Amino acid sequence: MINIPITTLFIGVFVVLQIPLTVMVGYRRARTGIQFFDGGDQTLLRRMRAHGNYTETVPIVLLAMAASELTAAPAWLLWAGGASLLVGRVMHAAILVLRGWGLPRAIGMILTFVPMLGFGVWCLSRTTVAA
Repeated sequence: MINIPITTLFIGVFVVLQIPLTVMVGYRRARTGIQFFDGGDQTLLRRMRAHGNYTETVPIVLLAMAASELTAAPAWLLWAGGASLLVGRVMHAAILVLRGWGLPRAIGMILTFVPMLGFGVWCLSRTTVAA
């Protein structure tokens, strides 16, 4: 049995966090009657981008995190990377939905890129390819 308890915990958290992002988009669509795209509605556009950016970044980081855990990354690295991703995604989505722009949104992206890069580098450092 493969055991990746730290990554599994973060996967659960991120799955649960995706629900309100998805619901916010659907609610705005139902309220405005906009079925496709954003219809020029700035609130819907911000909600769509918060959901889309989350969906574009979280899975790849969790995949790299799982691979890192499988290749014996230290627990501190997994916890730090998972926490950075969590704080970063919450900051980014909150500012994007509430205001659209702002320094916390940029910080949220940085906090997302740090574990993306860290786990990616860890995986590359553990890779050996047989010839």
